[in-house]
Amino acid sequence: MRKVGWFLCALLFSGNVWAVDAVSFELGNGDQTDVVRVGAIWDFDHQWFTGGDWLVSGFWEASAGTLQGRSSVGDNQTITDLGITPVFRLQQKNPTAISPYLEAAIGFHLISPAYVYANRHFGSAFQFGDHLGLGVRFGEQQQFDLGYRYQHLSNGGIKKPNQGINLNQVHFAYHF
Repeated sequence: MRKVGWFLCALLFSGNVWAVDAVSFELGNGDQTDVVRVGAIWDFDHQWFTGGDWLVSGFWEASAGTLQGRSSVGDNQTITDLGITPVFRLQQKNPTAISPYLEAAIGFHLISPAYVYANRHFGSAFQFGDHLGLGVRFGEQQQFDLGYRYQHLSNGGIKKPNQGINLNQVHFAYHF
């Protein structure tokens, strides 16, 4: 855990990390749990499959948030969640007033504590967070981003128990 902390500190103090391209906010719920997150986004410097009307681009999203258990079984916890996720996005090559997109991602999360309520245990602080999403970019400069994400968090079988959690989230971002 200490090595991860040093890595994150080094990342924060590296040259271009302060050149944030967007900020994000998420609200959601699932499996008797509410989630709230804020994030910072750094666009990739590369695009793929640019030959047609659509292309693949992406960004890094660093997030911090909480998961709040609300189960009737009791022992509900508030989990602190820190994540870093590369997100790949299929989007229009030449955006229109309202531009749709699809996205997919697999990232890394550190959580504490490692359970959200009495019978939902994650087994470890380290979790994988994968999501599929869809949404639209809009605004005069395409500065607004509103979407839906379906996310699964679990430790991928690294340690038992590995109950994981599924979340439905509304994602909003503002691009500078």
